[in-house]
Amino acid sequence: MEEIQALVDSPRLWEDQSRAQLLLKEKSQIETSLKEFRELSIQLDDLTEMIELASKDGEEGAMKDLERELLLLKEKIQKKEIECLFSGEADGNDCLLEIQSGAGGTESNDWAMMLLRMYTRWAEIYHKFQVQIVDKVEGEETGIKSCTLKVMGKNAYGWARTETGVHRLVRISPFDANAKRHTSFAKVFVSPCMEGEINISIDEKDLKIDTYRASGAGGQHVNKTESAVRITHLPSKIVVQSQSSRSQHQNKAEAIQMLKSRLYEIELRKKEEKVNAARNVEDSIGWGYQIRSYVLHPYQMIKDLRTGHEVGNITSVLDGDLDSFIIATISNNS
Repeated sequence: MEEIQALVDSPRLWEDQSRAQLLLKEKSQIETSLKEFRELSIQLDDLTEMIELASKDGEEGAMKDLERELLLLKEKIQKKEIECLFSGEADGNDCLLEIQSGAGGTESNDWAMMLLRMYTRWAEIYHKFQVQIVDKVEGEETGIKSCTLKVMGKNAYGWARTETGVHRLVRISPFDANAKRHTSFAKVFVSPCMEGEINISIDEKDLKIDTYRASGAGGQHVNKTESAVRITHLPSKIVVQSQSSRSQHQNKAEAIQMLKSRLYEIELRKKEEKVNAARNVEDSIGWGYQIRSYVLHPYQMIKDLRTGHEVGNITSVLDGDLDSFIIATISNNS
């Protein structure tokens, strides 16, 4: 904190406005974190004292209420402790979370929609993040083929980044008249949103830019004009698309920024691989790597294949209660 304060106090701070804004934001985040830790420490001391008094007085009803409050406080403290492990240069940033249905048509499209709901609830309810749908392609019959969410809030990328990989669902299909068991797959890819200029060079000749009519929310206007933009980066084969605005120009700018975020994430991954290689640690998390199975039939269990962490309450997890999986993965990688 002292080091950042010295940089902020420098008379040359505003010579680089972009860097100055990032420093001020980092200073504000550190101050907020310190304040939160102090408040949590005070709450813990107060609760501990109240529990001791209730125990001496034999107030069982009060004891149960206080113990519930203590459990909730411990969860808050655990989250703050996990955030202290966010050491990546982009962990504090907003992020893009992309969901793509796998092969299987209706089944996989429905599974992708279930994941969209799960991640939206996780972000909005469990972390108070803001969520914006940047692009969504509906399935022919139900569900979605793909969707890109922009998740906005402190440490959004740090919390979401370990969700990259393949998610597998096993259930009795609601679309099968014979009630057979089906296995569906969907891919999730998380990349950081960069603030200011990203030092990623993109050559215009490496881009294939297509426009198309937007679908979904927005009224009739979006379907009359080709405002949506799809950009293919030919060297990497990465495809990004945006239809969040009625302006083709704004959608193109958004798509370019998404592409830069994807390319930047690849660079971050390369750096991590070099560090892991030096530490003799294998990093197998990638786009085609299965990370979690969600079994709804013949038994009910959600299991993370990286850590072995499993939860039997599938309803809670699909309703957004993901943090136990994320915390287990981050702790395992630290």
